[in-house]
Amino acid sequence: MEATTRPEIPPGTLYMLILKTLARAGSMHGYGIAQSIQQTSENVLQVEEGSLYPALQRMLVKGWVEGEWRQSENNRRARYYRLTRQGRAQLARELREFNHVYAAITRVIEAV
Repeated sequence: MEATTRPEIPPGTLYMLILKTLARAGSMHGYGIAQSIQQTSENVLQVEEGSLYPALQRMLVKGWVEGEWRQSENNRRARYYRLTRQGRAQLARELREFNHVYAAITRVIEAV
């Protein structure tokens, strides 16, 4: 793999990554969520703004997160997101589904 090429986030996992980040860290603004995912993945996963903010907007509509405008650490106005009870339930569903698919893929890869 070239040094400039980053692996893409697998389809269907962005919600799970955002929900898990908020579950672990609490209230965060979008840039903080993206940074946390990148740092936690040891710079393998990078969430682009063009994917992150539309996903957060959809999650607001679905009731999985709540948003609140506040001042960020650098005195800029930023929307902070936090997980709702529905978001915690959705995270549990996303993790179950991911683990189910991951186990199936592992069985195929390891089959002789």
